[in-house]
Amino acid sequence: MTNETRRDLTHAAIACLQQHSDLAPLAAELLWRANQAADEEAFLAITLPGLIPAWADYLALVAARGGQWAVFAETGQKHTLPIDLLAESLDAETTQADDAWAAGLLDCHGVTELLVVHHELGKSQIEAGRHFVEILGPVLGQCLTVIRDRYAENRRRDRRLFRLEAIVEIAQRWSQNHEVEPLLADMAEAATRLLDADRASIFLWDRSTKTLVGRPALGIDGGELRIADDAGVVGQVIRTGRPRRVEGAIEPDQIDHNVDSQLDYETRTVLCVPLDGADGRRLGAFELLNKHSGCFTEQDEAALVELAAWAAIALENAQDHEQLLSTNRQIVQQAADEVRMIGQSPAIESLRSIIGRVADTDLAVLILGENGTGKEVVARSMHYLSRRRERPFIAVNCAAIPDTLAESELFGHEKGAFTDAQETRLGKFELAAEGTLFLDEIGDLSLGSQSKLLRVLEERLLVRVGGSTPIHTEARVVAATNQNLAEMVRQKLFREDLYFRLNVVTIDMPPLRERGDDVMLLARAFLADFCGKARRKVPRFSAAAERRLREHAWPGNVRELRNLMERLAYLSTDERIEAEELAFILSPGRGPAESGPSVEDRRPLGEATNEFQIEFIRHAIKRCGGNVSRAAKRLGLHRSNLYRKMRQLGMDAELDD
Repeated sequence: MTNETRRDLTHAAIACLQQHSDLAPLAAELLWRANQAADEEAFLAITLPGLIPAWADYLALVAARGGQWAVFAETGQKHTLPIDLLAESLDAETTQADDAWAAGLLDCHGVTELLVVHHELGKSQIEAGRHFVEILGPVLGQCLTVIRDRYAENRRRDRRLFRLEAIVEIAQRWSQNHEVEPLLADMAEAATRLLDADRASIFLWDRSTKTLVGRPALGIDGGELRIADDAGVVGQVIRTGRPRRVEGAIEPDQIDHNVDSQLDYETRTVLCVPLDGADGRRLGAFELLNKHSGCFTEQDEAALVELAAWAAIALENAQDHEQLLSTNRQIVQQAADEVRMIGQSPAIESLRSIIGRVADTDLAVLILGENGTGKEVVARSMHYLSRRRERPFIAVNCAAIPDTLAESELFGHEKGAFTDAQETRLGKFELAAEGTLFLDEIGDLSLGSQSKLLRVLEERLLVRVGGSTPIHTEARVVAATNQNLAEMVRQKLFREDLYFRLNVVTIDMPPLRERGDDVMLLARAFLADFCGKARRKVPRFSAAAERRLREHAWPGNVRELRNLMERLAYLSTDERIEAEELAFILSPGRGPAESGPSVEDRRPLGEATNEFQIEFIRHAIKRCGGNVSRAAKRLGLHRSNLYRKMRQLGMDAELDD
């Protein structure tokens, strides 16, 4: 429909409204509703039922789409559309009517849409139908135009806002990425997604060789493309410093077909902008190829210029950090090597499997277990097995934080926030940055601190004590406790919502007493470590000492075993560790002769009795300076009977000592 025809229709509608004043209020109401409607669908749903005149039984809005007539809104009793009448109205661009139908054009920016009304009153209503469509058709068309224009403008505004927010998010991510290769790949991927392009490359300018190095370059060995710095559109942008948009169909000679042949690719459209550093030095160029939905626009160019500015800053920072990172990676690897999970028991193998599956995810993990079972070791293992391994690992013992300082400790405070706040201090969340924050003994946090922690976990935003600026955090939180949190929730001592927020994945730490042969693996490993530090040869355990270690209940778990091995490494002097040395340490305050079975001892009586006799005999011989005859006399036995008893108890090796 031409602008002249549209103008004529509008004028005709005004003239008809003047002649048929009874319809003027209806037209005014339609225009008012169009200005208030949220969208086209809502407008038609509300207004259409009220438009059908008393003499009609069906009203519809139809559009010609792909050679077919389609109804996009209707009210009343459905009828088969009068195809011929619709075609006549469309061809003549005027209202048409017959004994049962009236159809006329809507005034909708050239969109081929019609208003059609059906009645069953024959020729008597032909003129009424014609006038109804002539009057309301253009008015409805204007209403739909208002709504659609507003919708289009909102979409353009939303698109601009989306791009701006996306650029801010992308820039923030880039500022935290200091590895050049992953950064270049992320830049290319982000630009193609944001601007709906097929491919993207960042070309870095090597002035010394007059070469542009493009990364990433799909289809090229090594993912790197090298071209002369005066080649193609990129070369022009490098030389002039001005953005370029090229359509291959219009400017085919501007496309570097040599590059296309190398990539086995067809370039149709190009958008390229310069990449300049903070000091104005040209670093290279940012290029996009083949927009999916047509040609690159001015808005696309503006967005890529903005992206390129942030990309240049991120690249300069990344290059400054390259040397520092190589050193940092070595330190991180050394720290990771220190984290060992020693053991071969089924419980530990299952634990390793769980850690491997959840380590490189962002899932919340709750580690449960007795004191000393190695909950922090598990948390560190997950950290060093994840992409966060080069970020900080911050451990916090919640039980050691006074309630009054918990918020400051976790979220930081501003200078002057309270009496002792002499300077601004970062909290543990900020120190953890994009790394891992390990909250040990989480059950000891007060309910007030739990509430603040939950809010930060859900919103990923924190505010320092005394501050007002929200600070984004990407730290992964891993919590641990030796308490029964589910029972604490029932007793209203722990927030249920925080419990479910933390308890996405649960890891149960096995106590050492349930790990079987792992006791000796751990004991030998710890002893070797400490003996190395003490610069002494690693002693071996006697058979009785090993039995003593295996049978101990280990209430302090791995921590207790580690501390025991440290004492032995520095305090024992012999090349062999005997059960007597362990008996005093494992049962403090009781001598070997007094030790007896502990309440935790689960051995059969016969086995426990034999162990007691072995220790008792050894102690007697030791007190007698190794003289078996004197020891036998002290024990009320003949020397031969003592030897016989020792053989019965499996002490043959000691008879030869």
